[in-house]
This record gives sequence, structure tokens and C-alpha cells, in this order.
Amino acid sequence: MVSTDRCLAFAAMSLLVIVIPGPSVLFVIGRALAHGRRTAVATALGNVVGSYLLVVAVALGIGSLVERSAGLFVAVKLAGAAYLVFLGVQAFRHRRDMKASDIQGPAGPARGDLRTVLDGVLVGVTNPKGIVFFAAVLPQFVNHDAGRVPAQMLLLGLIPISIGLVTDTLWGLTASAARSWFARSDRRLSMIGGTGGFALIGLGVTVAATGRAD
Repeated sequence: MVSTDRCLAFAAMSLLVIVIPGPSVLFVIGRALAHGRRTAVATALGNVVGSYLLVVAVALGIGSLVERSAGLFVAVKLAGAAYLVFLGVQAFRHRRDMKASDIQGPAGPARGDLRTVLDGVLVGVTNPKGIVFFAAVLPQFVNHDAGRVPAQMLLLGLIPISIGLVTDTLWGLTASAARSWFARSDRRLSMIGGTGGFALIGLGVTVAATGRAD
């Protein structure tokens, strides 16, 4: 249904866009710094799920409507930006709750994984970079003569999703490794938690100030 040449070309385009750190990557890094490896991986998973929801929206014709409507685009963008700032403020407020013993000691039961994934989904689905990419670039690689256009988009959309899952996870693991290095003292860990919070706040402000590529 989708030729190998189109898949390879779209994969190359996707990789070029994904390797440039955007809101999703910076969000994963911020969460990794504030909460560690487990949260980073869950956030990366949520991000790609949210991104694929954008693919589904584009396949159904909704994504292109959001990208073309200035008002709707701004509303989606500001919603994502506000949530990023909220998460950043929360991370900064609770920076002193993190203890070195929590990282160095045995792992406790999994808690909050679903919430973490949902946080990632929300940021992924309101990512302006993702909205523009999937609405403006994805349709260009569809073979309209072959028919079943929505199915082609859904299939092609798996390519950047797979690439993003790998790269986002690597970013998160790298950032969480740096966080573990700071875990030798509660004070250093508090500092890195505050840094992650500031990073998320700064990202939210950046997303809010970013315009469309018209």
C-alpha cells in the first residue's frame, strides 16, 4: 500500500525533525531530572502515544483543521504550554521531597506510572511541533492513487513514532543518569529537582511564545 521508497523518504524526514530537540524531548529531560529514570521512560511512552493521536487526528482530517485554524491552533498550543508550566511549578515546589536514600535504596512499588504516561500523552498531543509536522508533512508522502489514504497515514505515522520512542527514551535515560550522579546528597538532589522544574517552566513559556510556520 505504501511503497518502500516513500517509507524511507518519510523516515529520513522524520529523523531530521526528531533529532532537533523540541517540546517533547525537553519535557522528557525535565521530568528525568526532577523524578528519575522510571518517570523518564513512562513520559517518553506517553509522548509517543500522544503523538500518534495526532497522526490519527490528521488521518481523520482533524489535524489539518487545527493547523489551518489560527485560533484553534493557538488554543491547543496555550493549553499545552500552561500544563508544562504547571508541571514545572509542581516539580519546583516538591524539589525538597526527593531524598538520596530513595534513589540509592531498594526500589519501592510502582506508583503513579499511569499518571506519568497520561502527562506525557497530554504534552505529546498538544505539541505544536508535532501538530505542524503531521498536518503539513505527513500528507505529502501519501499515495492518493493507491486509495485508503487514512490507512496509509496511520501506517506512515508509525515511523516517526518508533524513532521518537527510541530517541526520547535515550534522552531520558541520559538525563536520569546525570540526576543519579547528584544523588550523593539530598541538597544536590534538591538542586537538580529544581533545575528540572525550571526547565519545564521555561519550556512552557517557549511553547507559548512560538508561532506557526506559515
